[in-house]
This record gives sequence, structure tokens and C-alpha cells, in this order.
Amino acid sequence: MATNENLPPNVIKQLAKELKNLDESPPEGIKVVVNDDDFSTIFADIDAGTPYENGVFRMKLLLSRDFPYSPPKGFFLTKIFHPNIATNGEICVNTLKKDWNPSLGLRHVLIVVRCLLIEPFPESALNEQAGKLLLEDYDEYARHARLYTGIHAKPKPKFKSGAISESTTALNVDQTNTSVPIADIKSAPQGAALPLPSSLAPSTTATRGNGQEHAPVILTDTIVNASATVLSAAPVPQKKEGGQAKAQPDKKKIDARKKSLKRL
Repeated sequence: MATNENLPPNVIKQLAKELKNLDESPPEGIKVVVNDDDFSTIFADIDAGTPYENGVFRMKLLLSRDFPYSPPKGFFLTKIFHPNIATNGEICVNTLKKDWNPSLGLRHVLIVVRCLLIEPFPESALNEQAGKLLLEDYDEYARHARLYTGIHAKPKPKFKSGAISESTTALNVDQTNTSVPIADIKSAPQGAALPLPSSLAPSTTATRGNGQEHAPVILTDTIVNASATVLSAAPVPQKKEGGQAKAQPDKKKIDARKKSLKRL
């Protein structure tokens, strides 16, 4: 892994000053990612216009030990459909090749790369398919570019997570504390008192007021027992009128006996 030891001290000093300037006042559409431990690899996020609008493309510049006398090498890390960017991400632009000048700084290089996204040069294409489409059918080229942008270069949405789940959890807790589980109602014997929810449970701590100790206030069992009776009540089978029918033959037997005794 490259470190600042790969660059001469005077170059490191110059880079530190330039990177600080880029961080404090970045060019339009460019955000530099600074790594103080390694100035030999510079990362930047770039956004451009049509057909790459609404996309963010990350690129890197690799600085050799003889920088700035030799140009940095540029690569796109985000996949992009562009005539001057190869499938492996290599960037083809004259500023990083024959037009390089040691007096050019990182700001100039990054601005040139962003302009390359806006105005490609199909004559020196690294991606032949993209270069051919750009020359022959711009609408088809733009469609491919937008497709790549939508798949690979969409920025991740930023939102505050957890708020909805926390609210839902709080509601569930409140409902749990203020209700009697159905399983307890079904398993309780008829006439038995059901357990009170924690929010309605009687206090077992005596209160003191005006120097007198008062007994704890306990809810009567009538309400609970009544609830249990209503929930667990079953239809009471009606008694048949067999008893009344049976009583009538017994009365006839008694009258017959009385008549027999009178005859005697």
C-alpha cells in the first residue's frame, strides 16, 4: 500500500496545501476525499450533466514518485458508459498524457475530467461502442449512458432510520401493559379471578399522610370476577319438566290408598 513516503517532502508539502484548498473550496460538481496518510492516491466524487445527471462517479488519481514531472494516472471506480473511459476505468484525456505540464495542479486535472463527461471526444475513444454510438446515434448513446448511471452511479439516500420502528415498539408495549392476555382468559377456571394488568395492579405499599399510616387501596375482586364470569360463562341447560310429570302419578297413588283405608 502506497504511503506519503513514496513522494518527496517538497511534493507532499505542495499537495497538502492544494488538497486543503480543494477541501475548503471545491470546484463545481467535484468533491475530493482527502487521506492525510496517503497523498499518492487522490479520490474524488464527480457529478455532471446530461446524460450523466443525477449520478455520482468516483474516480482516483495515482501519483508516481516523480510527480509532478510525470502526469498522474486517472481511473474511474464507478462503472460508466463513456467513449474516453475504458471498461477497466482508465481515463483517456490529453491533459494526462501529451499535454501534461508540471505546473498544472490537481484542481485543473479534476476540472478537465469533469468536462470530459460533459463533452466527450469520440475520435480518441477507449470504449469503441460508446464512441461509435456517439457519432452515429446520439439518442442511443445517451440511453446507454443513462442506463449505466441509473444502475451504478445512483447516490445512496440519506434518511433517519429507527423513528418508525421505535414508535411502533412503544405502541406495542402500551398495548401489552394495558390488556390481559387471551391465553390467560381461556385457561382460567370458571369463576376464578383473572390477573390484573400491571398498569391496574393494586399498590402494595402503604402510604403515609399527616402522620397516619393508611392501608393500601385494593380494587375489589367483583369487577374481575364479573369479567371472568362473562367471558367464561356457558349456556345453562334448561331443566326438563319431567319432575312435575312424575309428581302427578305419586299423588294419585296416595289418594287410592286413602280410599282403601276408608273401606276398611
